[in-house]
Amino acid sequence: MAKEEVKAPEESVVQAPEAEGADGELQQPESISLQDLQTLLQIVDLSSQRGAFRGAELTQVGAIFDKLNTFLTYVAEQQAAQEETAAGDEGKEDAPETGEE
Repeated sequence: MAKEEVKAPEESVVQAPEAEGADGELQQPESISLQDLQTLLQIVDLSSQRGAFRGAELTQVGAIFDKLNTFLTYVAEQQAAQEETAAGDEGKEDAPETGEE
């Protein structure tokens, strides 16, 4: 049996498709939310558990999984920090001023 050679895909920039509305104007395509990315991470994990990938593909799948997981963790930490800062600012605004200088 001949072994299949698996080549890494070339990196390229993917342009979002331009959708035309009913009136012929170009519309911006629907964006991907952080929840969509989290769901994608779960899909990759589940697919891997069920054996959907060949052994030779696991390195690439794992690398993308790690990048996506790192990105989502970073974003979650940033959002938590922003919420903490916003909560601290609200607490300062709600505090009564003593009038002492």
